[in-house]
Amino acid sequence: MRGPTLGSVAGVTLDRWLPDPAIATRHCRAADASPAELWQAASALRLRDTHRLGRMVRWRIPGLAAGMTYHDMFRTYPFCVLDEDEHTLVSGLCGKIWTMARDYPAIEDADAFAAWDEPGTVRVAFAHCARALDDGRAELVSEARVQPVDRHARLRLRAIWAVLGPFERLVAAEPLALAARRAERGRRR
Repeated sequence: MRGPTLGSVAGVTLDRWLPDPAIATRHCRAADASPAELWQAASALRLRDTHRLGRMVRWRIPGLAAGMTYHDMFRTYPFCVLDEDEHTLVSGLCGKIWTMARDYPAIEDADAFAAWDEPGTVRVAFAHCARALDDGRAELVSEARVQPVDRHARLRLRAIWAVLGPFERLVAAEPLALAARRAERGRRR
């Protein structure tokens, strides 16, 4: 399940945060837009704009407003910013992602994320960036990795991924396609 690592202007990769993930996903979407236009369109997406993913996120993290942008969501509890630059945002969260309870501890900063080792939990990192392509277009990239802290967490993660994994491609690519369409529409105006 592991694809090439995410590159960015700042050279951020998720290998720095989770070098040995049990799950790694990656989605890309090109658009006839600049990296800045594509990043602006992606940063403005709200949970309610993405029907499948928005509902799933709000179900898994109760209390999030439908009008919240994904950009803001990845900057607030239960997430913490691990790294960022002009067109890149890397965020993380820790906890028991397979429970129905909102079992996500508050992670203060990147150092606390890197040091996290609570038994029976995972660390999850998300990276999003917009970057230039050789043909003059830009590409929006989204990568996620999940790394269990111990064997118990690995078994729990494997069980939930067996159920959710087959649907991941249908759900996770939705915001990238929407952001690409909006960036291209904005360019034509």
